[in-house]
Amino acid sequence: MSTPRYSIDPARGFLLLLIVVVTLAFLWVAAPFSGAILWGVVAALLFDPLNQRLLRAMPARRNSAAIITLLVIVAVVIVPAILLSAALVREGVAVYGRFRSGDIDLVRMFVEGEAHLPDWARSWLHDVGLGDVESVRAKVGQGVASGFRTILAQTVNAGQYALSFFVSLTVMLYLTFFLLRDGYGLAARIENAIPLPPHQRDALFHRFVAVIRATIRGSLVVAILQGSIGGLTFWILGIPSALLWGVAMAVFSLFPALGTGLIWVPMAIYLLATGALWQGIALVICGFFVIGSVDNIVRPILVGRNARMPDYLVLISTLGGFELMGFNGFIVGPVIVGLFMASWEIIAPKPDGAVAMDSSASAP
Repeated sequence: MSTPRYSIDPARGFLLLLIVVVTLAFLWVAAPFSGAILWGVVAALLFDPLNQRLLRAMPARRNSAAIITLLVIVAVVIVPAILLSAALVREGVAVYGRFRSGDIDLVRMFVEGEAHLPDWARSWLHDVGLGDVESVRAKVGQGVASGFRTILAQTVNAGQYALSFFVSLTVMLYLTFFLLRDGYGLAARIENAIPLPPHQRDALFHRFVAVIRATIRGSLVVAILQGSIGGLTFWILGIPSALLWGVAMAVFSLFPALGTGLIWVPMAIYLLATGALWQGIALVICGFFVIGSVDNIVRPILVGRNARMPDYLVLISTLGGFELMGFNGFIVGPVIVGLFMASWEIIAPKPDGAVAMDSSASAP
């Protein structure tokens, strides 16, 4: 009995090889603008409901609808982000000036706080080498000098970064326009190219869109709210550099289980330790009952059940994404985990033996 021999059509094999090569080449060419492409896709997905509403009002004017949506994106996202960045730069320059003038003395603040600590806490500080003023001054001086050197190095390259930023911004807006105008046709072609049954393709595609929208609406909106409330609270309590602290809380709020407490809890402890009792108590109350409750109240409303992920997966995906890709990772990480879950839901049977995401398929 002869062994069956399998042959590959040379033309098809060459075509597959060509597709792989040119796809890798395209990814290599597009890599410098990966962030702009990512945020262009995110902006198109996030503002697609507005674009569809405009299309219903003007059915035959896809270009006009896309342009109006793009102008809304610029007005409500791009311009505020640029203004906030400029305000942060001014705030950073002001803080640097206060360090240089001695108005902000971290060593003095440390000594004042240590004087109000219990004996066991002061003993622990001595054990870790922070028991005398000179050692604290040396460590703080090294940290501040290193931070200022980093800021100075970034400032020297500010012109190059500004040019790169505006080029990436142009690419993002340009891509967003075409995705708003032609996105459904492009998505249909990509979906049809996936070698899966139609119901499984729909499940993966819908999961992808749901995770991106939920990540933006849930994480980013909650971050803006918590950062705004936290910064406003710091400003009302008279804490310097409230804008910087507010932005820091907004960034840390993106990480589940860590959150804004990494900022306001140490600040509240410092206020209480230095005798600012009412400010410290007010910050604790606002932190627990206002800033902390935003996540529990707002996120379920914005995210819903379509893209819910367990908290531990959200934490792992967000931290892993930040570690690998920086700020872009807070989108990419949860999206990858969402697609991972969707892929396994397709093949993992439910307890009753049905396939998870396959319930819409009709019986043969």
